[in-house]
Amino acid sequence: MDNPKSGLNAVAVAAKQAPGKGLPPVHLWHPEHCGDIDIVIRADGVWMHEGSPIGRKELVRLFSTVLRKEPDGYHLVTPVEKLKITVEDLPLRAVAMRREGDALIFTTDVGDEVTASEADAIVVETDPATGEPAPRIHVRRDLWARIARSVFYEMVEMAREVDGRLVVRSGGQVFSLGAVT
Repeated sequence: MDNPKSGLNAVAVAAKQAPGKGLPPVHLWHPEHCGDIDIVIRADGVWMHEGSPIGRKELVRLFSTVLRKEPDGYHLVTPVEKLKITVEDLPLRAVAMRREGDALIFTTDVGDEVTASEADAIVVETDPATGEPAPRIHVRRDLWARIARSVFYEMVEMAREVDGRLVVRSGGQVFSLGAVT
């Protein structure tokens, strides 16, 4: 990382500008596309840089705060540059869930917490060929987290059958997990 004003250094500097636990205002930044950077978020949630896993959780968290989805894909965005990355599935993973009153609160692999609600919906799509569910939850802006299989099983355990579907409730909303078979 030679130039502190470009590439990964610029991304890290921009991400650190967020006060407290807040997020940088990437939705307000509109820099020119500067190219691609060899970062891949694998389908299992591991962030890779130039073929090697990024081992520092703090760095992955930092990068996740400046991640933005656009029509042409995912980008790390700073006030002065935009670098396209590769995301194999969804950029985040919901790896834990807890119930607080009427709310289901999910924790992502990068430390975000999101309460399932109308604004942050749970969506379960089913692969037509395999019948395999692919659950996800909206986290922020246009970023979604794949709900880990173990978390989905917890949801199924707490679900109730309504009109032939398994459903969970959170934040005054009802979310379908799929048809009862």
